[in-house]
Amino acid sequence: MRYIFLIYILFSSSVFAGVDLVKVDKSDNKMYLLADGKVVKEYHVAFGENPKGHKEQEGDEKTPEGTYTLDYKKEDSSFYRAMHISYPNAQDVENAESKGLSAGGFIMVHGQRNWLGWFSLITQKYNWTNGCIALTNPEMDEFMDLVETGTKIHIQW
Repeated sequence: MRYIFLIYILFSSSVFAGVDLVKVDKSDNKMYLLADGKVVKEYHVAFGENPKGHKEQEGDEKTPEGTYTLDYKKEDSSFYRAMHISYPNAQDVENAESKGLSAGGFIMVHGQRNWLGWFSLITQKYNWTNGCIALTNPEMDEFMDLVETGTKIHIQW
């Protein structure tokens, strides 16, 4: 009996290995959760209305590109649950300031606008955020369960 228990523990820990990277492909509206280089979950996501290219300034409706950190969870969001992306970094701020602009910020992975989760069958077909990455509410619950703060997120076109 003890051996069966040990085998179960070893097997279950490898199946439920923690997500160590979130990859986002803006060109395909996809987000992948990876553990040890293997995709463990794939989502269709929505971005801002102007998704191509790196976010350069507040209000440009672009999602930043590059590698950032998912640095905190936000349960009291205007959207159904959220996890913050560490944009802007020092380079983003420097680039925006060199053009006399604000880099913006408060970029999140989030669910649907509060009380409109039922509308996701339509909203997720379009890029509708201000530069964030949007999931359905059930997907956001799963994302929050699988992804820990401190996980890297790599966003690319």
